[in-house]
Amino acid sequence: VEIKMSEATVRTRKFMTNRLLSRKQMVVDILHPGAPTVKKTEVREKLARMYKTTPDTIFCYGFRTNFGGGKTSGFALIYDTLDQAKKFEPKYRLARHGLLEIKKAGRKQRKERKNRQKKVRGIAKAKIGGG
Repeated sequence: VEIKMSEATVRTRKFMTNRLLSRKQMVVDILHPGAPTVKKTEVREKLARMYKTTPDTIFCYGFRTNFGGGKTSGFALIYDTLDQAKKFEPKYRLARHGLLEIKKAGRKQRKERKNRQKKVRGIAKAKIGGG
């Protein structure tokens, strides 16, 4: 079954302008009867058209589909600029968008570091972590 975004309806509620974090935030409801859950990229494009902005400044997350399907609810943040998004968004969400590369040390290195940190107290732990 081919899903077109036209078959799904995107509605927003609890809209709020957050000037401190220079963003608009809202709850997003997607109605998609008889169709699978809509991709976040498609939701971002639809919201970009609704709020006259670019999809790269929109961050959608926390989507849950109701039992039986047909309706999905989640949360969306629309930042004024991409720089503001990079400043305020958590690192893992930036990584989802491909705006940040998270470097993860090897398993053995992490375990060795943890065991070295167990031997010292207080701020000395940070010194061990760095080098």
